[in-house]
Amino acid sequence: MMKNIKFILAVVGLTLALGASAQSQGQMRLNEYLIINTSDFQDDFGQQNSWFEIFNASYGTVDIGGCYLSDDPNNLKKYAIPGGDVLTAIPPRQHVLFWADNEPNHGTFHVNFDLKNAKEIIFTKGDGKSIIDRIVIKDIYRDSSKANISFGRLEDGIGSITGDGEGWGELAVTSPSTNNAIIDKAAKPERMKSIDPYGWIMAVTAMSVVFVALILLYLIFKQIGKANIKQANKKSANAAARNNHPEAAVTPAGEVSAETYAAIATALHLFIEDSEAHDEESDVVTQRHTDRTYSPWSSKIYMLRQTPQVNKRN
Repeated sequence: MMKNIKFILAVVGLTLALGASAQSQGQMRLNEYLIINTSDFQDDFGQQNSWFEIFNASYGTVDIGGCYLSDDPNNLKKYAIPGGDVLTAIPPRQHVLFWADNEPNHGTFHVNFDLKNAKEIIFTKGDGKSIIDRIVIKDIYRDSSKANISFGRLEDGIGSITGDGEGWGELAVTSPSTNNAIIDKAAKPERMKSIDPYGWIMAVTAMSVVFVALILLYLIFKQIGKANIKQANKKSANAAARNNHPEAAVTPAGEVSAETYAAIATALHLFIEDSEAHDEESDVVTQRHTDRTYSPWSSKIYMLRQTPQVNKRN
């Protein structure tokens, strides 16, 4: 029973972990891109190429290893982000920069397509089907007049999922791997206050977490209690069986128990004593129990010679 409980807990934990991981991946956002790069940021090879940025909008570290990037909606698995790279684990509210230089042999963050010919950028989960985010590239930024000018979300992670419209715009300064705008530290609490002015959402969320935890603990302890009761009942049944049927008391290893040997020895002793088979006792030592308040071995009567008794016949 305990093995089953451990298995159930392991499955529940794994499911929650996978669910949390999948939910966090869904918070990743394509955040900014630059197509014409003549004097902007350089890659680790000293080259200036197109780039785009992904932002982790969640408050937990997200590993994007195993996900896919593409510029072709008919081939969502065009570039597989390698797994096992520690740099693909994106800390909360941080950015990761990908170079669209069509040079995937240059490393994990160099994709096999470029933005000069791409119509859109698509970011897909590890199943190769579920699209996390996609943005349509604006043709105006392919023109040389827009060199070194990036287009992106005015605030990190905020805006429509089409790559245009609300929340998107031309950025005054390119900001690869950093915030698109300087955000006041008070912006986050203020945003929360505007969303939940009376604190109902926060209260319901906190209470839900507590109640879910209590329910899980109740179920766990209930199963543990049932397992303990079952084990105790099993031990009681075994003890009763041994008391009612001593001949059935066998050790787990298949050997006869000590109680059985004792019973056999007692039976043999009683049989020999009843049949008065003690005429020849060359190899038998018999001890008889006496109710004395002193030790017979120290009695003086055993140290003196007794007077012979004469039996006179008539």
